[in-house]
Amino acid sequence: MEFVLKHKEFAHLREVKAFPNALNPHKEESRALVRAMIDQVMALHEDLKWFHIGCDEVYYLGEGEESKQWLQQQDNTPEKLCLSHIKAVASCVALSYPTVTPIVWDDMLRGMSEETLAESGVPQLVQPMIWDYAADLDVEGKVRLIEKYRRCGFSKVWFASAFKGATGVNQSLTLIGHHLKNHLQWLEVASNSPADVLEGIALTGWQRYDHFSVLCELLPVAIPSLAVCLQALKNGGYSEKIKENVEKLLGMSNLETDTFVRYVTGWFSPYHRKRRIIHPIIMHHFQPDAVSLLSKWNAVVQDLQAAMEQVFHKCTVEEWMEENVHPSLQKLQQVVDDLDKAIKAQN
Repeated sequence: MEFVLKHKEFAHLREVKAFPNALNPHKEESRALVRAMIDQVMALHEDLKWFHIGCDEVYYLGEGEESKQWLQQQDNTPEKLCLSHIKAVASCVALSYPTVTPIVWDDMLRGMSEETLAESGVPQLVQPMIWDYAADLDVEGKVRLIEKYRRCGFSKVWFASAFKGATGVNQSLTLIGHHLKNHLQWLEVASNSPADVLEGIALTGWQRYDHFSVLCELLPVAIPSLAVCLQALKNGGYSEKIKENVEKLLGMSNLETDTFVRYVTGWFSPYHRKRRIIHPIIMHHFQPDAVSLLSKWNAVVQDLQAAMEQVFHKCTVEEWMEENVHPSLQKLQQVVDDLDKAIKAQN
Protein backbone atom coordinates (compact mmCIF):
# COMPACT_ATOMS: atom_id res chain seq x y z
CA MET A 1 0.00 0.00 0.00
CA GLU A 2 2.96 2.34 0.59
CA PHE A 3 3.87 2.11 -3.08
CA VAL A 4 0.35 3.00 -4.16
CA LEU A 5 -0.61 5.53 -1.48
CA LYS A 6 2.58 7.58 -1.91
CA HIS A 7 1.21 8.79 -5.27
CA LYS A 8 -0.86 11.97 -5.37
CA GLU A 9 -3.73 10.34 -7.25
CA PHE A 10 -4.25 7.83 -4.42
CA ALA A 11 -3.27 9.98 -1.42
CA HIS A 12 -6.92 10.74 -0.63
CA LEU A 13 -7.41 7.04 0.16
CA ARG A 14 -4.99 7.08 3.11
CA GLU A 15 -6.38 6.27 6.54
CA VAL A 16 -4.30 9.12 8.02
CA LYS A 17 -3.57 11.95 5.60
CA ALA A 18 0.14 12.24 6.47
CA PHE A 19 0.98 8.51 6.37
CA PRO A 20 1.02 6.43 3.16
CA ASN A 21 1.11 3.02 4.84
CA ALA A 22 -2.58 2.36 5.59
CA LEU A 23 -5.73 2.40 3.48
CA ASN A 24 -9.00 4.06 4.51
CA PRO A 25 -11.31 1.01 4.81
CA HIS A 26 -14.54 3.01 4.62
CA LYS A 27 -14.34 4.28 1.04
CA GLU A 28 -15.79 2.29 -1.84
CA GLU A 29 -12.90 3.59 -3.94
CA SER A 30 -10.49 1.88 -1.54
CA ARG A 31 -12.17 -1.46 -2.11
CA ALA A 32 -12.14 -0.87 -5.88
CA LEU A 33 -8.38 -0.18 -5.68
CA VAL A 34 -7.76 -3.42 -3.80
CA ARG A 35 -9.89 -5.37 -6.30
CA ALA A 36 -7.89 -3.90 -9.18
CA MET A 37 -4.59 -4.87 -7.52
CA ILE A 38 -5.83 -8.43 -6.93
CA ASP A 39 -7.03 -8.74 -10.53
CA GLN A 40 -3.69 -7.52 -11.88
CA VAL A 41 -1.75 -10.11 -9.89
CA MET A 42 -4.18 -12.90 -10.76
CA ALA A 43 -3.90 -12.06 -14.45
CA LEU A 44 -0.17 -12.80 -14.29
CA HIS A 45 -0.46 -16.05 -12.30
CA GLU A 46 -2.72 -18.82 -13.54
CA ASP A 47 -3.82 -21.84 -11.48
CA LEU A 48 -3.14 -20.21 -8.09
CA LYS A 49 -4.25 -22.09 -4.98
CA TRP A 50 -3.46 -19.33 -2.48
CA PHE A 51 -3.31 -15.54 -2.61
CA HIS A 52 -1.59 -13.48 0.11
CA ILE A 53 -3.66 -10.35 0.80
CA GLY A 54 -1.27 -8.86 3.37
CA CYS A 55 -3.09 -6.99 6.19
CA ASP A 56 -0.09 -6.68 8.56
CA GLU A 57 1.23 -3.82 10.71
CA VAL A 58 -1.73 -1.50 10.18
CA TYR A 59 -0.51 0.77 12.96
CA TYR A 60 -2.78 3.74 12.28
CA LEU A 61 -6.00 1.90 11.53
CA GLY A 62 -8.81 3.65 13.41
CA GLU A 63 -7.06 7.03 13.54
CA GLY A 64 -8.60 8.51 10.38
CA GLU A 65 -11.59 10.84 10.71
CA GLU A 66 -14.09 8.40 9.19
CA SER A 67 -12.78 5.61 11.42
CA LYS A 68 -13.05 7.79 14.52
CA GLN A 69 -16.70 8.45 13.71
CA TRP A 70 -17.29 4.73 13.11
CA LEU A 71 -15.65 3.83 16.43
CA GLN A 72 -17.99 6.16 18.31
CA GLN A 73 -20.89 3.88 17.44
CA GLN A 74 -21.90 1.30 20.03
CA ASP A 75 -19.92 -1.97 20.13
CA ASN A 76 -17.51 -0.86 17.40
CA THR A 77 -13.81 -1.49 18.13
CA PRO A 78 -10.50 -1.23 16.22
CA GLU A 79 -10.37 -5.05 16.17
CA LYS A 80 -13.79 -5.26 14.50
CA LEU A 81 -12.75 -2.56 12.02
CA CYS A 82 -9.68 -4.58 11.07
CA LEU A 83 -11.62 -7.82 10.78
CA SER A 84 -14.38 -6.25 8.70
CA HIS A 85 -11.82 -5.01 6.16
CA ILE A 86 -10.05 -8.39 6.05
CA LYS A 87 -13.43 -10.04 5.52
CA ALA A 88 -14.29 -7.61 2.71
CA VAL A 89 -11.01 -8.25 0.87
CA ALA A 90 -11.14 -12.02 1.42
CA SER A 91 -14.77 -12.09 0.22
CA CYS A 92 -13.70 -10.23 -2.92
CA VAL A 93 -11.15 -12.96 -3.64
CA ALA A 94 -13.68 -15.72 -2.88
CA LEU A 95 -16.31 -14.15 -5.15
CA SER A 96 -14.05 -13.63 -8.16
CA TYR A 97 -11.72 -16.60 -7.66
CA PRO A 98 -13.64 -19.32 -5.74
CA THR A 99 -10.83 -21.90 -6.00
CA VAL A 100 -8.25 -19.57 -4.39
CA THR A 101 -7.71 -19.40 -0.61
CA PRO A 102 -6.62 -16.00 0.80
CA ILE A 103 -3.69 -15.86 3.23
CA VAL A 104 -3.20 -13.02 5.76
CA TRP A 105 -0.31 -12.03 8.01
CA ASP A 106 -1.34 -12.86 11.55
CA ASP A 107 0.13 -10.01 13.65
CA MET A 108 -3.10 -7.99 13.70
CA LEU A 109 -4.96 -11.12 14.88
CA ARG A 110 -2.63 -12.33 17.66
CA GLY A 111 -3.96 -10.11 20.43
CA MET A 112 -7.64 -10.53 19.57
CA SER A 113 -9.87 -12.66 21.77
CA GLU A 114 -11.00 -16.05 20.54
CA GLU A 115 -14.60 -14.86 20.74
CA THR A 116 -13.94 -11.80 18.56
CA LEU A 117 -12.12 -13.87 15.94
CA ALA A 118 -14.71 -16.65 15.90
CA GLU A 119 -17.68 -14.28 15.58
CA SER A 120 -16.09 -12.29 12.73
CA GLY A 121 -16.45 -15.03 10.13
CA VAL A 122 -12.84 -14.41 9.06
CA PRO A 123 -11.53 -17.89 10.07
CA GLN A 124 -13.78 -19.46 7.44
CA LEU A 125 -12.37 -17.21 4.70
CA VAL A 126 -8.58 -17.01 5.23
CA GLN A 127 -5.54 -18.91 6.45
CA PRO A 128 -3.25 -16.97 8.85
CA MET A 129 0.51 -16.83 8.20
CA ILE A 130 2.37 -16.61 11.52
CA TRP A 131 5.58 -14.64 11.04
CA ASP A 132 8.63 -14.49 13.27
CA TYR A 133 12.18 -13.93 12.01
CA ALA A 134 14.07 -14.16 15.32
CA ALA A 135 16.82 -16.68 16.00
CA ASP A 136 15.34 -17.33 19.45
CA LEU A 137 11.59 -17.29 18.80
CA ASP A 138 9.26 -18.53 21.53
CA VAL A 139 8.46 -22.10 20.44
CA GLU A 140 5.91 -22.79 23.22
CA GLY A 141 4.22 -19.44 22.60
CA LYS A 142 3.87 -20.23 18.89
CA VAL A 143 2.35 -23.64 19.65
CA ARG A 144 -0.20 -22.01 21.97
CA LEU A 145 -1.00 -19.44 19.28
CA ILE A 146 -1.63 -22.19 16.73
CA GLU A 147 -3.96 -23.94 19.18
CA LYS A 148 -5.84 -20.67 19.70
CA TYR A 149 -6.27 -20.18 15.95
CA ARG A 150 -7.59 -23.74 15.60
CA ARG A 151 -10.17 -23.13 18.36
CA CYS A 152 -11.30 -19.95 16.55
CA GLY A 153 -12.09 -21.89 13.41
CA PHE A 154 -9.02 -21.47 11.16
CA SER A 155 -8.57 -24.73 9.25
CA LYS A 156 -4.85 -24.35 8.49
CA VAL A 157 -1.97 -22.04 9.36
CA TRP A 158 1.27 -21.03 7.61
CA PHE A 159 4.66 -20.12 9.03
CA ALA A 160 6.85 -17.31 7.70
CA SER A 161 10.61 -17.37 8.22
CA ALA A 162 13.33 -15.25 6.63
CA PHE A 163 16.45 -16.26 4.69
CA LYS A 164 17.58 -12.66 4.19
CA GLY A 165 16.62 -9.34 5.70
CA ALA A 166 15.23 -8.97 9.24
CA THR A 167 18.68 -8.49 10.85
CA GLY A 168 19.29 -4.81 10.08
CA VAL A 169 17.71 -2.17 7.88
CA ASN A 170 21.00 -1.55 6.04
CA GLN A 171 22.52 -5.01 6.44
CA SER A 172 24.82 -5.79 3.50
CA LEU A 173 25.98 -9.35 4.27
CA THR A 174 23.50 -12.08 5.16
CA LEU A 175 23.93 -13.53 8.66
CA ILE A 176 23.46 -17.18 7.72
CA GLY A 177 23.72 -18.43 11.31
CA HIS A 178 20.82 -16.20 12.41
CA HIS A 179 18.53 -17.40 9.63
CA LEU A 180 19.51 -21.05 10.11
CA LYS A 181 18.57 -20.84 13.81
CA ASN A 182 15.26 -19.22 12.85
CA HIS A 183 14.39 -22.19 10.61
CA LEU A 184 15.49 -24.74 13.20
CA GLN A 185 13.15 -23.04 15.67
CA TRP A 186 10.27 -23.22 13.19
CA LEU A 187 10.97 -26.94 12.80
CA GLU A 188 10.58 -27.20 16.58
CA VAL A 189 7.22 -25.42 16.38
CA ALA A 190 6.08 -27.77 13.61
CA SER A 191 7.13 -30.89 15.53
CA ASN A 192 5.14 -29.73 18.58
CA SER A 193 1.99 -28.85 16.62
CA PRO A 194 -0.83 -31.07 15.31
CA ALA A 195 0.28 -32.82 12.13
CA ASP A 196 -2.67 -31.60 10.05
CA VAL A 197 -2.53 -27.90 10.96
CA LEU A 198 0.47 -26.69 8.93
CA GLU A 199 -0.24 -25.77 5.29
CA GLY A 200 3.27 -24.60 4.49
CA ILE A 201 6.13 -22.23 5.26
CA ALA A 202 7.11 -19.11 3.33
CA LEU A 203 10.81 -18.18 3.33
CA THR A 204 10.70 -14.41 3.08
CA GLY A 205 13.64 -12.54 1.55
CA TRP A 206 13.44 -8.84 2.23
CA GLN A 207 14.57 -6.23 -0.29
CA ARG A 208 13.79 -3.32 2.04
CA TYR A 209 12.23 -2.97 5.48
CA ASP A 210 9.58 -0.74 3.94
CA HIS A 211 9.05 1.19 0.74
CA PHE A 212 11.03 4.21 1.96
CA SER A 213 14.06 2.53 3.59
CA VAL A 214 17.43 1.73 2.01
CA LEU A 215 18.17 -1.62 0.40
CA CYS A 216 19.18 -4.45 2.71
CA GLU A 217 21.08 -7.52 1.44
CA LEU A 218 20.61 -8.23 -2.24
CA LEU A 219 19.56 -11.66 -3.47
CA PRO A 220 22.91 -12.88 -4.94
CA VAL A 221 24.77 -12.55 -1.61
CA ALA A 222 21.89 -14.34 0.17
CA ILE A 223 21.78 -17.43 -2.09
CA PRO A 224 23.98 -19.47 0.34
CA SER A 225 21.62 -18.59 3.19
CA LEU A 226 18.61 -19.65 1.11
CA ALA A 227 20.32 -22.96 0.27
CA VAL A 228 21.18 -23.63 3.93
CA CYS A 229 17.66 -22.83 5.11
CA LEU A 230 15.97 -24.93 2.42
CA GLN A 231 18.21 -27.91 3.15
CA ALA A 232 17.55 -27.55 6.89
CA LEU A 233 13.79 -27.64 6.23
CA LYS A 234 14.06 -30.49 3.75
CA ASN A 235 16.13 -32.64 6.12
CA GLY A 236 14.42 -31.65 9.34
CA GLY A 237 17.64 -30.25 10.80
CA TYR A 238 21.22 -29.26 10.01
CA SER A 239 24.44 -31.24 10.29
CA GLU A 240 28.00 -31.31 8.96
CA LYS A 241 26.87 -33.68 6.20
CA ILE A 242 24.11 -31.29 5.12
CA LYS A 243 26.61 -28.41 5.21
CA GLU A 244 28.93 -30.38 2.89
CA ASN A 245 26.01 -31.06 0.56
CA VAL A 246 25.17 -27.33 0.40
CA GLU A 247 28.81 -26.51 -0.34
CA LYS A 248 28.80 -29.06 -3.15
CA LEU A 249 25.55 -27.71 -4.60
CA LEU A 250 26.86 -24.14 -4.53
CA GLY A 251 30.40 -24.94 -5.61
CA MET A 252 31.82 -23.36 -2.45
CA SER A 253 34.84 -24.74 -0.58
CA ASN A 254 33.91 -23.43 2.85
CA LEU A 255 30.52 -22.06 3.88
CA GLU A 256 30.62 -19.86 6.97
CA THR A 257 27.41 -19.85 9.00
CA ASP A 258 28.70 -18.04 12.07
CA THR A 259 27.65 -14.43 12.61
CA PHE A 260 30.12 -11.95 11.20
CA VAL A 261 32.31 -10.02 13.65
CA ARG A 262 33.51 -6.55 12.64
CA TYR A 263 36.96 -5.64 13.99
CA VAL A 264 38.04 -2.07 14.71
CA THR A 265 41.74 -1.24 14.76
CA GLY A 266 42.96 -0.33 18.23
CA TRP A 267 46.05 1.63 17.23
CA PHE A 268 44.95 3.77 14.30
CA SER A 269 41.51 5.00 15.27
CA PRO A 270 40.21 8.51 14.41
CA TYR A 271 41.19 9.47 17.98
CA HIS A 272 44.81 8.42 17.42
CA ARG A 273 45.01 10.00 13.99
CA LYS A 274 43.61 13.32 15.12
CA ARG A 275 46.16 13.59 17.96
CA ARG A 276 49.00 11.90 16.04
CA ILE A 277 49.76 9.47 18.87
CA ILE A 278 50.56 6.47 16.69
CA HIS A 279 52.91 3.61 17.53
CA PRO A 280 55.64 3.59 14.84
CA ILE A 281 55.83 -0.22 14.65
CA ILE A 282 52.06 -0.56 14.27
CA MET A 283 52.04 2.13 11.60
CA HIS A 284 54.68 0.36 9.49
CA HIS A 285 52.80 -2.91 10.02
CA PHE A 286 49.46 -1.47 8.85
CA GLN A 287 50.66 0.52 5.87
CA PRO A 288 51.46 -2.29 3.38
CA ASP A 289 48.24 -4.14 4.30
CA ALA A 290 46.15 -0.99 3.90
CA VAL A 291 47.65 -0.17 0.50
CA SER A 292 47.17 -3.76 -0.68
CA LEU A 293 43.59 -3.82 0.60
CA LEU A 294 42.77 -0.55 -1.15
CA SER A 295 44.14 -1.89 -4.43
CA LYS A 296 42.07 -5.07 -4.10
CA TRP A 297 38.98 -3.05 -3.16
CA ASN A 298 39.23 -0.84 -6.23
CA ALA A 299 39.47 -3.89 -8.48
CA VAL A 300 36.60 -5.68 -6.71
CA VAL A 301 34.40 -2.58 -6.87
CA GLN A 302 34.80 -2.37 -10.65
CA ASP A 303 33.96 -6.08 -11.04
CA LEU A 304 31.04 -5.74 -8.60
CA GLN A 305 29.53 -2.82 -10.49
CA ALA A 306 29.85 -4.62 -13.83
CA ALA A 307 28.25 -7.78 -12.39
CA MET A 308 25.41 -5.87 -10.72
CA GLU A 309 24.61 -3.98 -13.93
CA GLN A 310 23.87 -7.33 -15.59
CA VAL A 311 21.30 -8.21 -12.90
CA PHE A 312 19.84 -5.01 -11.47
CA HIS A 313 18.36 -1.79 -12.76
CA LYS A 314 20.80 1.12 -12.95
CA CYS A 315 19.10 3.00 -10.08
CA THR A 316 19.43 -0.07 -7.81
CA VAL A 317 23.15 -0.36 -8.59
CA GLU A 318 23.63 3.36 -7.94
CA GLU A 319 21.82 3.20 -4.58
CA TRP A 320 23.68 0.08 -3.45
CA MET A 321 27.10 1.46 -4.36
CA GLU A 322 26.47 4.81 -2.68
CA GLU A 323 25.02 3.21 0.46
CA ASN A 324 27.30 0.21 0.95
CA VAL A 325 30.50 0.60 -1.05
CA HIS A 326 31.59 4.21 -1.53
CA PRO A 327 31.55 5.23 2.17
CA SER A 328 33.81 2.30 3.18
CA LEU A 329 36.07 2.81 0.19
CA GLN A 330 36.46 6.48 1.05
CA LYS A 331 37.29 5.61 4.68
CA LEU A 332 39.94 3.13 3.54
CA GLN A 333 41.38 5.70 1.15
CA GLN A 334 41.54 8.18 4.04
CA VAL A 335 43.36 5.63 6.24
CA VAL A 336 45.96 5.05 3.50
CA ASP A 337 46.42 8.80 3.03
CA ASP A 338 46.79 9.35 6.79
CA LEU A 339 49.35 6.54 7.04
CA ASP A 340 51.39 8.07 4.23
CA LYS A 341 51.39 11.47 5.97
CA ALA A 342 52.30 9.95 9.34
CA ILE A 343 55.20 7.93 7.94
CA LYS A 344 56.55 10.98 6.04
CA ALA A 345 56.28 13.07 9.21
CA GLN A 346 58.31 10.52 11.19
CA ASN A 347 60.94 10.28 8.48
